[in-house]
Order: sequence, then C-alpha cells, then structure tokens
Amino acid sequence: MPPMSFSTFLTQIADALRRENGAELAYLLKPVEEHGKSIVKEFRNPTKQSLSYYEGSMESPWDEIAIQYVLVVNHCAKNRATEAFKEECALASLFFRYFANNSGWTLPALFSILRDLRDLAFDADLEARSKGQGGTANMEEAARVLSKAFTNCVTDRQSPYAESRKWGVYYVVGLILKCYFRVKRISLSKNILRAIEANPDIPPLSAYPRSHQVTYRYYIGMLSFLNEDFAKSEQELTLAFYNCHLEAHGNQQRVLTYLIPLRILRGHLPTRELLDRFPVLDDLYSPFIVAMKTGNIRSYDELLEKFERRLANLNLYLTMERAREIVIRGLFRRVWVMSEKSTRIPILMFHVALQFAGSTDTPVEEAECLVANMIYKGYMKGYISHEKQTVVLSAKNAFPRLCDRVQPYAIV
Repeated sequence: MPPMSFSTFLTQIADALRRENGAELAYLLKPVEEHGKSIVKEFRNPTKQSLSYYEGSMESPWDEIAIQYVLVVNHCAKNRATEAFKEECALASLFFRYFANNSGWTLPALFSILRDLRDLAFDADLEARSKGQGGTANMEEAARVLSKAFTNCVTDRQSPYAESRKWGVYYVVGLILKCYFRVKRISLSKNILRAIEANPDIPPLSAYPRSHQVTYRYYIGMLSFLNEDFAKSEQELTLAFYNCHLEAHGNQQRVLTYLIPLRILRGHLPTRELLDRFPVLDDLYSPFIVAMKTGNIRSYDELLEKFERRLANLNLYLTMERAREIVIRGLFRRVWVMSEKSTRIPILMFHVALQFAGSTDTPVEEAECLVANMIYKGYMKGYISHEKQTVVLSAKNAFPRLCDRVQPYAIV
C-alpha cells in the first residue's frame, strides 16, 4: 500500500462522509494504522498552528478533526502517551459535535475513537507512574469524555429505530464501567445504570450485538458480586460466560474467576475438564476444592493464609472464607458416615473431629455452636439435644446435597 499524503487523507474522509461509511471512517481515524505514520512524515514537527493552513479545507468540524488526528499520531509515534491522550480527548469532543446531529451510521467511528481514548488513557497513566507521579487522572478524564458520548447516544430522539444512536449505548457503557473499575470508582456506576433505567425507549439488551451484551452482563455481575447480591451476580455472570466467544479465552477466565466461587457456595464444584482449560484458575481453586472434599479444615485455613493477598486483590477473600462452611459440612458428614449413619451422634464426636481436622483449640461449646449453625443453614437436617449433648439427625437425607438447599445465598 503506497504512503498516504495528508491531502489524500482529507479526500478519503470526505468520501467516507459522503457515502456514510462508518467502518471506513473508523479505520481512517485510528492512530496506530500505517497511513497515520506516513501522514506524520509530511510534517517535521506538527502543531495546531502549523496545520492551521488546512482549516476550512473541508466541512466543519472535520477539518479540525483531521488536524487533531495528525497531532495524536505524532505524539504516539514519539511515545508521548500523555500528550497523545490530551489530543485524542480534543478529537473526541470535536467528533461529538458531528455525531450528535447524525444517525447511527457514525457508531463504528465513535466506537473506534472511544476505544483508542481509553487505551491512550491507560498508557498515559502508566507513563505518569513511571515518572513517579502516580494517580489515575487520565483514566478518570477518559470516563468523563465517555459519559458525554453516552449522553449523545441515549438522547437520540430523531433517528429511525434501525439507525438510532441508541445502538451504541451498551458499548459505551461497557467502556465507562471498565474505566470506573480501573480507577476503583465503582460507586460512580450507579449514575450510568440509573440513566439506563430512566430511558425505557432504549432497545432491550438482547437486541444488541452479543459482545455488547457479554461486557455489560459481566460488569453488572461484578457490581452485584461486590454488593453481595450473589444470586443476581451468578445469573449475570452465567449469561456472560455462555454467550462469550469461544476463542475469547481471557474473557472467559475473567468471568469464571468470580463465577466459580459463587457456584461453590451453592455446592457446584467445577469439573476437572473445566479447570484444565484454565490453568490459572486451576492453580487458585483446586487446592481449596481438595480441602472441601476431604473436610480438611487445617489445610483450608492454610490456603486462605497462603492466597490471602491474591484473593484480597480479586475481592474474593471473604467469599472463600465463607466457603469454609462447606469444609466443616464435609467433615461433619464424615463423622456421620463413620458412625454408620446413625441418627444420634454425641457432640463430642464432632468436637474430636474438629480437633483432628485442625481446630485444635476448639472447645466443646464451639463445636456445638458449629453443629447448630450447620443445621440452621441447611447443611444438616436434625436438631441438638443440649441436655443429652447429642445431635439427632434426620433418618432420611441427613446431609442434603449442597445444591438442594433453599436460597443458599440468603444465609451465607
């Protein structure tokens, strides 16, 4: 492909606008493509002033957008991420002036600009940290620019249904939520979600491209997880996982990182086949699963300590700590099996088992309390005769399957 001159670049933009070719426009505005590099070589050290000659060369704001594109590419070529990000913000603002008065054919260009904006914000923050400045100011600014794009999408009242800018809503929301999670300002997500709820004329989520659905469901699942609405989190993450592209291995792993512990709380342990496909998750969860199956409390507690930092960074520590009850349930079931599935078992036997399995300093009173807790939460069926210090278990299904418990998330 021959090098592209700036005048040719302007001509191709004008042609894409005339034909309403959003995909072509998106390609032309990408700063990392070869045509951008060849355009920059025309200008020794391009500035807004030196390029002002081209103002008025095509309809506004596209003359200014083309100039901004050159500035962005120039900074990218010289690895000046912070400056590139600032110029990309200006380019996005200029594009919004055009986008707000046009239909959805411009969405591919919007998506491309916003995706580049987020990537440049990430690079700019990395650059700042390498200079000891720290912070997430660029990503926070990117989120503010993205919010303007969301407003431009959601307020489209004139375009025909099939060509509405509303078809960009969930893609833009996905990018905004990525920014909020990156800068750990997750509480700001509520404003965006309220805006979606306040606009019932937005097409149903199921009508959007599958990739938009998966990203949105993942973040809704994550927000629900962090708010301890585990039932909704499992529902959204499950839908995200089963709709994820088969080759999107990294995205599947992100979803499973949180879906697996949620399913464990419900009593569904991941299969060996699944874990073999995701070695990182196998390394994290398999040791815990072995401890659950064997009722080895000591081993489970040691694993919580060993993986504490990793689990805390993933916001998973409390979830896996809650799953410790499954280990205790497994231990108590072993006591029941060893007593030949008797319906009457002395509390002392559970106490001895707890001491043997790792809780060496557990008094008898605490053992009784743990048994009562197991019964209350549906892990065991029966009652405690405190006077006789005996656990009276149901003759039928004394240890129900974990997945058969009623509302398992309500009492975790």
